[in-house]
Amino acid sequence: MHRTHTCGELRLDHAGTHVTLSGWVQRTRDLGGMTFVDLRDRYGLTQLAFNMDSNAELCAQARKLGREFVVKVEGAVKERESKNDRVPTGDIEIDVTSLAVLNASKTPPFTIEDDTDGGDDLRMQYRYLDLRRKPVQNNLFLRHRIGIETRKYLDTVGFIDVETPYLIKSTPEGARDFVVPSRMNPGQFYALPQSPQTFKQLLMVSGFDRYYQIVKCFRDEDLRADRQPEFTQIDCEMTFVEQEDILNTFEGMVRHLFKVVLDVEVEAFPRMDYDEAMRRYGSDKPDVRFDMEFVDFAPVAQGKGFGVFDSAEAVVGIVAPGCASYTRKQLDKLTDWVKRPQIGAKGLVYCKVNEDGTFKSSVDKFFSPGDQASWAAHSGAKPGDLILMLSGDLDKLRKQLCELRLHLGAELGLRDPKVFKPLWVVDFPLLEWDEDTERYHAMHHPFTSPKPEQMDILESDPGAVKANAYDMVINGVEIGGGSIRIHDKDIQARMFDLLGFSPEEAQAQFGFLMDAFQYGAPPHGGLALGFDRLCSLFGGSDSIRDFIAFPKNNSGRDVMIDAPSPIHDEQYDELFLRSTAPDENNDA
Repeated sequence: MHRTHTCGELRLDHAGTHVTLSGWVQRTRDLGGMTFVDLRDRYGLTQLAFNMDSNAELCAQARKLGREFVVKVEGAVKERESKNDRVPTGDIEIDVTSLAVLNASKTPPFTIEDDTDGGDDLRMQYRYLDLRRKPVQNNLFLRHRIGIETRKYLDTVGFIDVETPYLIKSTPEGARDFVVPSRMNPGQFYALPQSPQTFKQLLMVSGFDRYYQIVKCFRDEDLRADRQPEFTQIDCEMTFVEQEDILNTFEGMVRHLFKVVLDVEVEAFPRMDYDEAMRRYGSDKPDVRFDMEFVDFAPVAQGKGFGVFDSAEAVVGIVAPGCASYTRKQLDKLTDWVKRPQIGAKGLVYCKVNEDGTFKSSVDKFFSPGDQASWAAHSGAKPGDLILMLSGDLDKLRKQLCELRLHLGAELGLRDPKVFKPLWVVDFPLLEWDEDTERYHAMHHPFTSPKPEQMDILESDPGAVKANAYDMVINGVEIGGGSIRIHDKDIQARMFDLLGFSPEEAQAQFGFLMDAFQYGAPPHGGLALGFDRLCSLFGGSDSIRDFIAFPKNNSGRDVMIDAPSPIHDEQYDELFLRSTAPDENNDA
């Protein structure tokens, strides 16, 4: 036996007990007559004591230990003379009688500490070392706990875990597929699933009325902090339900997770329709932890001779509370921030509502104090507040102002990661028009049902139709979304037609699903929650990579195993493939 106890469980009431511990050397301290070693495993840290007077040979052996050596020790638990209240085992130490090096270690390229000196690239290259650090381990323990509690909850409300295939068919909707060549079917390809969407619908047709899966999905898209080429969903589907049934079920699940995992009581989720979210916050995933709602200033700012406003489709702004004290330097910095290419605004108009009742604006020459007073009255700005306005195309303006709102919210400390404000965003548009391709795209996916009461305008005015779709949003992050699905073949065929599919294309791509609808398909709907995003939200991080054991970098590479990588010529031959890449051996 390599251990009788872990390095985190021994306490003062174990004094006198003979124990065996195994783990990694965290650090050593040579004090002349005594040598102390901190031994670590995933459960904690225990101090080992070596006395030169009682066993000089053993003490000399301990002094040769390096960081991250794997060792096994035996000895007696005893009370420490100098206690350490920063660790749970700080009242005791092990008086070591036997030491065995199970495996020596090279000096790690970075320190295995809570606050390490390793940069992101270096830590990802040696991810197996990074995973030894307590904060990283805690993230994965949190992920494990959320997964376990999710399964428990869904089991109690009648859901069954069913696996669906990873080798499926490529479809043209959504993000790019990862494709897999078939050796046994030359020239043909599987695709890795972007979601188990059609399979879970087929399970509903099959009579499995409550399905779930904590499942890997794959999308070949540009990456960012909350995206990975492979990610995990809590994927769910239900039959004989309406939208409200689904919202209540999964709101209950998420509130349960907050309670059992974080011991946080979360209020009931309010509902906000898409149009309202865009009007008030310029986003379909608004952060409602703070106010600063959008104000339409056009009625009080246009028609005054200021061309920038008068020629614009819209003039919209926000009120930043208590920011009238901002200096010219701070305001110039904000202006430069919104003019960055990532934001794209042409400028920023400000108006200080001073404590003494006066006003100071960047457009004083165009607007009188009376005009500016009307801005304050219109927006509810109080003395000490700062009005910020943008003008231009409404859709672009909303995105720009949304980013400014979030930026200021962070600057002012209004986006507390320990405060959780969830909501459901509902009534999304069914379709969105793409000017480049001159056709409609599904706002969610092609299997989303129109609102039943708007089915009659699907032919005459498809762009006005709302979807029976909903997103779960928490703290400005889309945690997941779903919809009531189409279960009628004719409606599904019409949907494909609106999306630009010919009948032949629709049959080739999705004929199996449309055929299934002819065999007694029940009404059904569901949602998928981003498991990685949920974990990062619970862990107070903006990056999902912190909660994935072996993530990819922003280029979609695993720098630890150096993937993706070239394949051998023999593999190309087996698959009847040839590469057209400029340099097949280029690993960049």
